[in-house]
Amino acid sequence: NNDTKKLFGKEKAQLVINDPPYNVVVGNANTKSLSKMDIKKYMDFSKNWVQNVVSILDKNASLYIWLGADQNDGFQPLPEFMIMMRELKELSSRSFITMRNQRGYGTQKNWMAVRQELLYYIKGEPPFTVIYTDIPKILRGYYKEINGKVTENFERSKSLNIRPGNVWVDIQQVFYRMEENIPGAYAQKPLKSISRIVEASSKKNDLVADFFSHSGATLIAAEQLERGCYAMELDIVFAELSIRRLEYYRKTGKTGWQLNNPFPEVKV
Repeated sequence: NNDTKKLFGKEKAQLVINDPPYNVVVGNANTKSLSKMDIKKYMDFSKNWVQNVVSILDKNASLYIWLGADQNDGFQPLPEFMIMMRELKELSSRSFITMRNQRGYGTQKNWMAVRQELLYYIKGEPPFTVIYTDIPKILRGYYKEINGKVTENFERSKSLNIRPGNVWVDIQQVFYRMEENIPGAYAQKPLKSISRIVEASSKKNDLVADFFSHSGATLIAAEQLERGCYAMELDIVFAELSIRRLEYYRKTGKTGWQLNNPFPEVKV
């Protein structure tokens, strides 16, 4: 909390995008970077960072939280986290978004896990701007009478493309062939997904915050869209990675290293 006060001072954020640890083991090893702890400890950790977030939210602000659900362990921590959030009188639930990954994990005996959960909460009455996708509308024929005139859906539309709903299927999962790829950033989110959030839930010159910077995606999206951004990170390696990524973008215009090592001084 002292670190939060030191960073923000008297400033307040209009948008927070957080991607905390999911408390889900990926693979067969419970490693430091992909660790799993007792659910009570995890929820205590979650309460602490959520309270820190609430302390720096503007009177009208949005909060987005990427989270996971362990299908092998009662779908924790998603339900526990959602119930915890009900206790916060300052925040109201707004949407439960799913982003579809192109590559998932699973077995021949279960449905492949390709969904990525994203929770959306608000404080007060923050702005929301409709951002259209790149997917063209193809279905005609939804007729409706307005002021005595019968029109079909294309005539009434503000765009020939569809609006994003709460299931996102049009965003490419980051992989090694993409410029924005950050080697070693196991939880990296696509810039397009972060940019969509920033454009929809903030205005130019607003302050965006990220308490779990990881790959630095929020920093880059805020930079591109002319928002201020304060970012924090618990892991010193990812803190340095976020700084390097922003510096690299400002120097070269590139959003990542693709296959190259962001730490060339470290021999691997």
